[in-house]
Amino acid sequence: MELGGELAAITAGLDLLYRSTNRGAGILNTEGLIPVAVAEIEPRTFDSYEEAEVALLSLRDRLSQAETALRRDWLDEMSDSLLALIATFRGDPISFAERLERQIRVAACDIPDEIITDYHKGIRQALDELGFRGGNLSEDFARWEKQARIPESKVLDVLADFQRQARNRCGRLASALKADWLEREWIAPVAQRDVPYSAYCDFPRRQVLLNVGYPYTAFSLKHLAVHEAFPGHLVHLKLRERRVAEGLMPLDSAQVVTSSASSALFEGIADNGLQFLDWIETSEDHLGLYLQRLRSALRCRAAWKVLGEGRSIDEVVPGIAAASLQAPDVTRSRLAFLSHGLRAPFVYAYWCGEMAVNAVWSTTTAQERGTFWEYLYGNMHTSNTLARHWNNPVP
Repeated sequence: MELGGELAAITAGLDLLYRSTNRGAGILNTEGLIPVAVAEIEPRTFDSYEEAEVALLSLRDRLSQAETALRRDWLDEMSDSLLALIATFRGDPISFAERLERQIRVAACDIPDEIITDYHKGIRQALDELGFRGGNLSEDFARWEKQARIPESKVLDVLADFQRQARNRCGRLASALKADWLEREWIAPVAQRDVPYSAYCDFPRRQVLLNVGYPYTAFSLKHLAVHEAFPGHLVHLKLRERRVAEGLMPLDSAQVVTSSASSALFEGIADNGLQFLDWIETSEDHLGLYLQRLRSALRCRAAWKVLGEGRSIDEVVPGIAAASLQAPDVTRSRLAFLSHGLRAPFVYAYWCGEMAVNAVWSTTTAQERGTFWEYLYGNMHTSNTLARHWNNPVP
């Protein structure tokens, strides 16, 4: 617990230092390095990034004191990701590939073509089952999406209804996590426009901020209900808040740290919510799941081409939009984060995080799932530590 408290204080101090030097406007800048902290943390005071770096290196010298092998490995990866963030903030030479490997803790590469092809095949099969056939993939998908789109005037109500259904389906997970409070939790959908996201979990104010300027189908709202609320971010953060307060999780568990080693699992847990709830039931659900993964993977590809290969956004958008089965203006809007210094590598947290959690989840038996949820939600993880320590303790 002691090292976790030290890491939390260093991270809080780094957040203050970053905020003092970052004068940009807009929500992505105002949320800082730590958009949410679910406990009071006294920050270390740093006058320079060099001082923060020295503090992290000192902590890394004492990682052998960690309570468990999982905590040792987590602290190792998280502290190194903060060192890479410091290099970014200082303007040191650091490639996009190194930022992916050290900050997000994922492989630095484009998404393989065969994965994109498999998602297209899955969408094609689902469209055929739904009776949308006769044209090419883009044409048939556009016809389906047109009839499936939820009117803007109804999207908040539909999202709220899916949230209620998702909460009702969380019984087994709530039992595994000893979360009898879950049935009393709620987070209200609120409309927004002209923001660089589809939805955002504002945990402190208990609001899901939904960008009503984007088109939504029933599945996309169902996915957001699960991702942002039950059993995604709302449940995950509330659980961490309670367990830190009860002394059951270290203080570093109270922080959400942007573009860090924690990011992939934070998003990966949320993106596996439908699987956790056994809520992929219809052809439209399967279509929506393939589509969500396709677009998530292609946003990684766009980031790789722009930031890894140095291509212009104008050059990249048309191909990504076509492969995403999405309008170019919507695609461009969803790629706005690429110009944000802190957020740029964060997009890999979604697809890579979903795949990392799903790879382990898919190996669990029905009898193991309660134990897995406790392990997943009850510890801080990277995509590496999750697989390394699940049913495979490392001394």
